[in-house]
Amino acid sequence: MNAHAPIPNPNCEKPVLRERGQHEVFCGLTGIVWLHRKIQDAFFLIVGSRTCAHLMQSAAGVMIFAEPRFATAIIEERDLAGMADMHDELDRVVTQLLARRPDIKMLFLVGSCPSEVIKLDLSRAAERLSQRTLPRTRVLAYSGSGIETTFTQGEDACLAALVPLMPADQDSSLLVVGTLADIIEDQFRSLFQAIGIDRVTFLPPRRAGELPGIGPKTQILLAQPFLGDTLKALEARGATRIDAPFPLGAEGSELWFRAAAKAFGIDHQKVTAAIAAPLERARLALSRHRERLTGKRIFFFPDSQLEIPLARFLSRELGMVPVEVGTPYLHRQVHAADLALLPDTQISEGQDVDRQLARCRAAKPDLTVCGLGLANPLEAEGLATKWSIELVFSPIHGFEQAGDLAELFARPLARAEKLRV
Repeated sequence: MNAHAPIPNPNCEKPVLRERGQHEVFCGLTGIVWLHRKIQDAFFLIVGSRTCAHLMQSAAGVMIFAEPRFATAIIEERDLAGMADMHDELDRVVTQLLARRPDIKMLFLVGSCPSEVIKLDLSRAAERLSQRTLPRTRVLAYSGSGIETTFTQGEDACLAALVPLMPADQDSSLLVVGTLADIIEDQFRSLFQAIGIDRVTFLPPRRAGELPGIGPKTQILLAQPFLGDTLKALEARGATRIDAPFPLGAEGSELWFRAAAKAFGIDHQKVTAAIAAPLERARLALSRHRERLTGKRIFFFPDSQLEIPLARFLSRELGMVPVEVGTPYLHRQVHAADLALLPDTQISEGQDVDRQLARCRAAKPDLTVCGLGLANPLEAEGLATKWSIELVFSPIHGFEQAGDLAELFARPLARAEKLRV
């Protein structure tokens, strides 16, 4: 662990291998799995096919008798054949839904590959429906289509759709952007208050009516690295982004909080005192996994856009050796602080799955982070794997979750060792 090593120049340019070929990723509909748990009075209505419905039920692990805050309006053959007016059909489904679930305060119409292929204009539908349902329910639309996107971009599209609704705010505040588990949000809020930052809000909020304000004195701290469109929309409203590594692990979390404190002119020693106890707990939790992970070689397939901050965490805090760090999209500004902390390694942007598989097989890493579609074939070839989607579904941010994050990588290695015995 080299948590006290000097931070390299964040403006340095690392060479990037740009891949353009066959993709192997989930679609953006998957983001609903964590979004519907976060915004407690919102509902996500996918306008798509039966395949979309099966994907969501499988991804969320929802049993048939549960009543989650998402569903699918199935596009049938009669809709595709023009035998029914799809807007009338959608209006009917929305009316039935709101009659059954009067607790819904915000309804998202989520576009899919099928709805986009047939050019169904959900934005216009959302405007029309909002005129009927306001003030009780606001209807918004965003795309969760998997055409040329990766699964975490569903959250980006959803949050970007919320930005125009955020009220103007002329006062100084900190806005943390990115879906976090409620317990992590509470931990972060408590630490910010201990540091001396009292006006802290989160996007997305827990309830639709609690959208945070935004203005020229709002400073943005990203909690997730896959929110490029949301960041652009927030900056267009006058907000300013704070440059920081992402809060993964002890070092990442410390630098994240220190960056926020510096932006608000808070004394370094005050931050040190506020984070001392959780920082020490995080380092202790990481030490339990370091022996198993140090020196192990890891290969990242591009999937979630978490790959670069995860590689930084694993290399600097646990001694793992990144062989290749693939990411679907490389936003150099968003990733600047984490890129500066990465060791010299191959970074690839985009995907050509056949070429990447060939490089992975040739490298024979100890652990491969990849999507579900690649994991089983690679396991059959004798390579230990970690599902990248699990890293998005799990609470991994902050000091208190550092040990849990390390364990997610230690566990498949432990399993592989037992299978070899």
